[in-house]
Amino acid sequence: MSPLRRRVPTWSELRPLLRVERPTLRRTDAAVARAATIEDLRRLALRRTPRAVFDYVDGAAEGEVSLSRSRQAFADVEFRPRVLRDVSRVDAGVELLGVTSPVPIVLAPTGFTRMMHTEGEWAVARAAARAGVPYTLSTMGTVSVEDLAADVPDVQRWFQLYLWRDRDASRSLVRRASAAGYGTLVLTVDTAVAGQRLRDVRNGLTIPPALTARTLGGMALHPRWWSNLLTSEPIEFASLTTSGGTVADLVDRMFDPGVTLADLAWLREEWAGRIVVKGVQHPKDAVDLVAAGVDGLVISNHGGRQLDRAVAPLELLPEIRAAVGPDLPLLIDGGVLNGADVVAAVARGADAVMVGRAYLYGLMAGGEAGVDRALEILLTQVHRTLRLLGVARLAELTPEHAVRRHTTSPQMHHTTPWRNV
Repeated sequence: MSPLRRRVPTWSELRPLLRVERPTLRRTDAAVARAATIEDLRRLALRRTPRAVFDYVDGAAEGEVSLSRSRQAFADVEFRPRVLRDVSRVDAGVELLGVTSPVPIVLAPTGFTRMMHTEGEWAVARAAARAGVPYTLSTMGTVSVEDLAADVPDVQRWFQLYLWRDRDASRSLVRRASAAGYGTLVLTVDTAVAGQRLRDVRNGLTIPPALTARTLGGMALHPRWWSNLLTSEPIEFASLTTSGGTVADLVDRMFDPGVTLADLAWLREEWAGRIVVKGVQHPKDAVDLVAAGVDGLVISNHGGRQLDRAVAPLELLPEIRAAVGPDLPLLIDGGVLNGADVVAAVARGADAVMVGRAYLYGLMAGGEAGVDRALEILLTQVHRTLRLLGVARLAELTPEHAVRRHTTSPQMHHTTPWRNV
């Protein structure tokens, strides 16, 4: 073999290898565009928002065991792909409860959204409309049902309801949502009282954020966030006449802990559209709700933000699917941070998933562009996972594609991979 001979490369050989990015003043958009995963967006969000705001999104109740278990349930899924299947074209679309989506994803309701970014619900709804996925506006939203419908008329809209002690106020809100064209009402039933979210307690978080010695010091670290907050319209609850104090104070003051199945009959009289109940965590409750005539269920532990050590929705999913039968629209939420999680949930019996934290990380990282990127990441991951599984259509997914991997390592079930950054 002849010895290696050195030479000087020519410009024509070097030029194709150069990848120099053009300078840009829009560093936020550039950083968001480089994000490859929801975790990347989460890390950007941590750098760009005050810690108390970030922790409100990122955290959960008490020891955050429920949040950890929800994530671990997805990590314990073992895919069993099939090969030599034609996946040159993949259809991940879904139709349920009067909406269509290119992937089995519905954007979950989140409260106080303009606290994460001043564009709040408007940014999320516009991104959802572009992606073609439905969006659920929260009772605790910072944009009114009328304004969102008028400003983003092409987004598929659901409305999430907490029943208040003041039934007249609840009735008025339900009627407003109906008049504004929201097709499905999502009744959340797991908030008899507020969960103890210790990160919020320790951060002294109030709604809106108060100007304390701690927050004033934080302005130096996050001047853009504070500038946006102080120079835009005040953060207020668009559907409430009262605000201020902590989240727990507001929930305990306004939400009705006496809600029962009988209230569904009252709600059916007030709402002519579809009713979905969110917060189901037991098969017997699921059966009772089906008997009461609901149109769909969301298996949810509120993202681990209410009762800590509650069951992981993905683990409960097969049991509830068996209890309610194959035809009832069934969604889950909690711990969905990857398109592979979405595919796993559908394979194990869900019709779709609700996603909350994933798009909020994008919102905090880069506003509307960040939500766009979060949805792009999830949609791409869903399609790639289906192709690698050898599945061309969602209807082809079965529990055999996503089995639960039993592990003997106790440590895996008591760590939160998203806790530390």
